[in-house]
Amino acid sequence: MIVLLQRILKGILFAPLAVFLLFEEWGWEPLAASFAALGRLPVWRQLERLIIRLPPWAALLAFGIPVLLLIPVKLLAMFLLGKGHLGAGLGLVVSAKIAGTALAARLFQLTEPTLMQLGWFSRAYPPWKAWKDRMLRRVRVSWPWRLGRRMKHRTKAVLVRFWNAFRKARAGEDK
Repeated sequence: MIVLLQRILKGILFAPLAVFLLFEEWGWEPLAASFAALGRLPVWRQLERLIIRLPPWAALLAFGIPVLLLIPVKLLAMFLLGKGHLGAGLGLVVSAKIAGTALAARLFQLTEPTLMQLGWFSRAYPPWKAWKDRMLRRVRVSWPWRLGRRMKHRTKAVLVRFWNAFRKARAGEDK
């Protein structure tokens, strides 16, 4: 009975953590890439060069402050949700999460080498990364994850077939 309760408790605690880690993992690379694309703009490129040259303490601020600035936005979203503005609240939460992840990912890419010069950071980051990777491996072998991947691949295949049929029909109309 105790083992069953432990499994249930682990599942309850694991699920939200897994969702958070998966979003971070899923969004980290593509969102960082989208922010990196801004680096083609002259002003943005200069800003990134400045961030790369920051000393460790300033790199920590450059990485941390923008992420902290999103907290009031998320609190506003919670307020809107509490007042019954479901669409506005959810839209703001999702937008803030996406923007925050994109910004944090790009800033981390720019500041990681400098942050690793901080003793406490260079000691804390590898164990955190190893723990996160273990958690992600556990999620990826779980049946909901595998089911979700199968559904994603099937949906993508159907959409590709639909799109190809649509393009073929449009090409026939143009003639």
